Amino acid sequence: MPSTSSDSSDEEKGAKQEDTAAGENVDPNVKLAEVRGQNGVTLIVHQVKRDSGGFVTVQGEIKNESDEARPVAGWAGSESLIVQKNPNSVAGAALIDKVGKKRYYVLRDTENRCLCTTNLVPLQVGKSTSVFMQFPAPPATTTEVDFTLPTFATTSLKISG
Repeated sequence: MPSTSSDSSDEEKGAKQEDTAAGENVDPNVKLAEVRGQNGVTLIVHQVKRDSGGFVTVQGEIKNESDEARPVAGWAGSESLIVQKNPNSVAGAALIDKVGKKRYYVLRDTENRCLCTTNLVPLQVGKSTSVFMQFPAPPATTTEVDFTLPTFATTSLKISG
């Protein structure tokens, strides 16, 4: 029985990690960038961190500063397989290394599920939602990238770590 409880707690940790990955260990008072989107929606980037596993994770929050609820459609991008497996997500994000002349897309598993926030619901007036996106890391010499997310302006981000 102890192994069963250990297994279920590991599953619970995995489920919790998926739900809380955005915003975990991130200071909400840090504002690396504020990017205006369509119809009064704003993306605030709190952290852009390179980790030892060869990834860059972008964490932030999307706020609805308009006077009506806003849909999340379009943030998953336009690649049909990604949209199908990750509806209502931020899978359409990309990092652009202008110096290295490469574009990095959100990572995905073998079933095309993104390593990003999914299952987003329409943003109600004055509400926000935490988001994260994980990308393959550009070379260590690349310390600044452009960040794009469909329906938002492009912004430049410095990579830490």
